[in-house]
Amino acid sequence: MALLTLTDAHLAYGHVPLLDGAAMALESGERVALIGRNGAGKSSLLKILAGLDKPDDGVLQLQSGLRRVYVAQEPVFAPGVSVFDAVAEGVAEARALRERFERHDPADDLDAVQTRLEALDGWTWEQRVAESMQRLQLDGSAIVDSLSGGTKKRVALAQALVAEPELLLLDEPTNHLDIDAIEWLQSLLMAWRGALVFVSHDRAFIDAVATRIVELDRAQLRSYPGSFAAYEATKARELEDEALANARADKLLAQEEVWVRQGVEARRTRSVGRVGRLVKLREQRAARRNVLGQVRLELDAGLPPGKIVAELKNVSMHFGDKALIEDFTATILRGDKVGLIGPNGCGKTTLLKLILGELQPTRGSVRQGTRLQVAYFDQMRAALDLNATLGDTISPGSEWIEIGQPPKMTRKHVMSYLGDFLFAPERARAPVRTLSGGERNRLLLARLFALPANVLVLDEPTNDLDIDTLELLEELLQSYDGTVFLVSHDRRFLDNVVTSTIAWEGDPAWGGRPGLWREYEGGYEDWKRQRERTRVALAAQAVLQAPKAAVGVAPPRPAAAPTKLSYKEQRELESLPGRIEALEAEQKTLFERLASPALYTEAPQEAAALQARHDAIEAELMQSLERWEALAAR
Repeated sequence: MALLTLTDAHLAYGHVPLLDGAAMALESGERVALIGRNGAGKSSLLKILAGLDKPDDGVLQLQSGLRRVYVAQEPVFAPGVSVFDAVAEGVAEARALRERFERHDPADDLDAVQTRLEALDGWTWEQRVAESMQRLQLDGSAIVDSLSGGTKKRVALAQALVAEPELLLLDEPTNHLDIDAIEWLQSLLMAWRGALVFVSHDRAFIDAVATRIVELDRAQLRSYPGSFAAYEATKARELEDEALANARADKLLAQEEVWVRQGVEARRTRSVGRVGRLVKLREQRAARRNVLGQVRLELDAGLPPGKIVAELKNVSMHFGDKALIEDFTATILRGDKVGLIGPNGCGKTTLLKLILGELQPTRGSVRQGTRLQVAYFDQMRAALDLNATLGDTISPGSEWIEIGQPPKMTRKHVMSYLGDFLFAPERARAPVRTLSGGERNRLLLARLFALPANVLVLDEPTNDLDIDTLELLEELLQSYDGTVFLVSHDRRFLDNVVTSTIAWEGDPAWGGRPGLWREYEGGYEDWKRQRERTRVALAAQAVLQAPKAAVGVAPPRPAAAPTKLSYKEQRELESLPGRIEALEAEQKTLFERLASPALYTEAPQEAAALQARHDAIEAELMQSLERWEALAAR
């Protein structure tokens, strides 16, 4: 039996239907990703599944005694509450029952209280809370109000997990989390034994966690088993079939409209059926909900800057005793697309300000290029006045926007420009505060792209953006002639946009030191692969340098000379770099093949074999690297 079944659900706000006869079912152990456009109603549907809201019409059936826990996109906690007490809210019923049992109130039915307490495993609720906090690396004595957004999200997750629900519902769980935290959450949810429904726009996260994708599209729910890549291929095919069917229906309707206007023949008795069919065709056309338009993104690269955008030499930045950046050297050239990777609070924003000349380093020198026109996307949306209208935000005091530089400058009416970003004309005079998080991000992008800029600084631009807009933004940045600095925790977005990566590597576990930053070619996956090789090399070096334990009281023997390589080992050492390079090339080819939607439509049976070979190559690479390190050390 399904844990949960939603049938013929209807929900509307004003004249906009969010659910129109929608239906879905959820089985035990399923992990469902709920996706869709901004404003489509995903959060509203999640609240209905959680029992927090009710649909206007329809039925939600639950398995008897189903325990559900919902984690909001922006968790809210009581003022001044400690982390321990906040997490313990997840076992509030067990906590209250045990207090009732320990009071021995004669008015209580202690047998019933004890039975319910045992069913909730409430005798050890403190131990469960402590284990949950330890698992999520939380300090129980800390005050929640003083925590960062990412840590508050961890507290909310701990509160949910300690309740041990059979159904966990998460709204945008990766927002405010850095990459390490996202990967940690990813592994946690992949091992989750209960059912899971989550709203997310993080494609890498969806691919790793979801066993099924449910799309909310034009008030209907459509289910797609398998990975996100398989969903994309199936969805593209469905949209092509839908467009073809609509074109045929429109052609038939046009033919019938011409016929009915011919007059006398259409009014004959024997043609009444044909007139009735025309009326039905008109009704079907009026009821059709077309595919929503796509955001139209255009970006003016402004005047070309000099060849060098910024040159940093031995730059260090200290705040008191804390070293955020230590001895960093890099040269940023015109047209570079640079990703900045690191945990929250490591100094990404500080490094950006140093590059752009907004801060002066403690030591070292920074030289900026000439003719720089910088446009800044702030993740906190501080540039938006919540009381201003959308039109005034885009073009204060004018109804026209000038895009580009003379002689190629074009003028566009503010209503038309807002329409490119999917804002209806009637909303142009609405205040910014009425917009959702995703809509505010779209508005900020619209304002940013209305300005000529040859340097774009994008600080978490992907938060709250739907997948369609993310993919369009990727294409725009790939073709953009200017320089891009991108701070993002969206791994797929980084891989698809950046040409080089500046990564924080101050973690001692990886051989780092405070303030250490390194520059790498490629995106996130390239950096991750190179960091893994560094870890393997450091481990091999530690083994080689480890002192041998002394036996008894015998004096230490002199160190033996390095063992000379045999002819066979020498040949193996010479061949290993070529083998490693060949394995990397094959792995790259396999990755591109696996990322292609065509694979899952043309030859789905090959996907498993290709994935197995990809994983085997990773193991062979590690073995080859370790062998190369061992032979080279001798």
